[in-house]
Amino acid sequence: MFGLTALELARIQFGFTISFHIIFPAITIGLASYLAVLEGLWLWRKETVYRDLYHFWSKIFAVNFAMGVVSGLVMAYEFGTNWSYFSTFAGSITGPLLTYEVLTAFFLEAGFLGVALFGWNRVGPGLHFLATLMVALGTLISATWILASNSWMQTPQGFEIINGRVVPVDWLKVIFNPSFPYRLAHMTIAAYLATALFVGSSGAWQLLRGRATPAVRTMLSMAMWMILVVAPIQILVGDQHGLNTLEHQPAKIAAIEGHWENTPGESVPLILFGIPDMAAEKTHYVIEVPYLGSLILTHDINGQIPGLKEFAPEDRPNSAVVFWTFRLMVGLGMLMLLLGVWSLYLRWRGGLHDSKLFLRFATVMGPTGLIAILAGWLTTEIGRQPWVVYGVMRTRNAVSNHSALALSTSLILFIVMYFAVFGTGVSYMLKLVAEGPQPFDDHPPPVKGQSLRPSRPLSAAPDDIDPAVDLTGQKEA
Repeated sequence: MFGLTALELARIQFGFTISFHIIFPAITIGLASYLAVLEGLWLWRKETVYRDLYHFWSKIFAVNFAMGVVSGLVMAYEFGTNWSYFSTFAGSITGPLLTYEVLTAFFLEAGFLGVALFGWNRVGPGLHFLATLMVALGTLISATWILASNSWMQTPQGFEIINGRVVPVDWLKVIFNPSFPYRLAHMTIAAYLATALFVGSSGAWQLLRGRATPAVRTMLSMAMWMILVVAPIQILVGDQHGLNTLEHQPAKIAAIEGHWENTPGESVPLILFGIPDMAAEKTHYVIEVPYLGSLILTHDINGQIPGLKEFAPEDRPNSAVVFWTFRLMVGLGMLMLLLGVWSLYLRWRGGLHDSKLFLRFATVMGPTGLIAILAGWLTTEIGRQPWVVYGVMRTRNAVSNHSALALSTSLILFIVMYFAVFGTGVSYMLKLVAEGPQPFDDHPPPVKGQSLRPSRPLSAAPDDIDPAVDLTGQKEA
């Protein structure tokens, strides 16, 4: 297929499936916590606007959660089908970590999800709120185990290689590997930001259509507060993550920055624009700011970072890709910060819900959180290459012995099926968003002709028995 090797096709297939998958858990994490906040405010203040928003976003959460579960199952099988040598080599670590995610997080979510979605009028308010909190907690625990596994692949420790296989010797070191805290914080905050942008975009769009209901106004206001608070925190966490990456994966930083060689003793400029050329070992058409690279990357105006030429050609990540994916992520992050600051100014002036220009900007910013997550993921994973377990196992040694034809066929099938299935799901979810929040009746009227009593199970009893009459023919008191 297009002259690609089996290894390249396997990487493309996994990249395609995980790119589809990652957007759903990100929204699930954010919406689960948002629902917990909304129900908590409803119980505290008894203002119906929070109840209405809860039921509006719970429907969207349910659709998104279902698509996340289905898309995640595919990747679990891919580890065995496309990356069998990786599973054989490192399965003693990645297998248990994914199992812990199922046992602690998925079971917790699944156990309480039904109560959260369908138990509003069937259980007490305290129990229902507990169910919502447990679902939110489950999403965060799930992210913790998944990122522990992926972070170990980035900065592995706590293991030995015995008979050609990884054997864990210290599970605390395996889980709390050097990059884990930074990557967990960075991803969790990214999920909250992406959700806030999604919610804020929905509110702004509704306001542009003249639907200035209290629920819509509250929805936009809460989203803008979240963006204002979380966007600067994400920038600070990203900075610390960058320092950690420089320490443990210097080749990735060199590729991200597009630096090929640096003069000892001289500060490093920040390259704003350029076109990295892996073959020529040069970045063309460079636009740079002196000293700023050293200041940002090392917090020292005279700090040094290694150039790509300091690494063997076979150990260099593809700078032509990660150079731009990183700048896309950072650029969108700056726009998010601008949106938050702009919302604060308009709130101070009393025009948060009235500025057409701001509302259009907020609407357009809706998908940028997810785009930034995908760009960051590409930066992280492609920047790890050519290693699947950094410094331990190369990607080319992890792929299964499949032909390019087999992988081409399965990739095409994945593309067709994913766009058909998940395209339909996303379309339905956006349709729900377009409807906007509606007033929720805590006591809806019963369906005409339907008894308020639970339906009896299927049996041989005739259908003409009145459920309000006992078997002796006497009316119940």
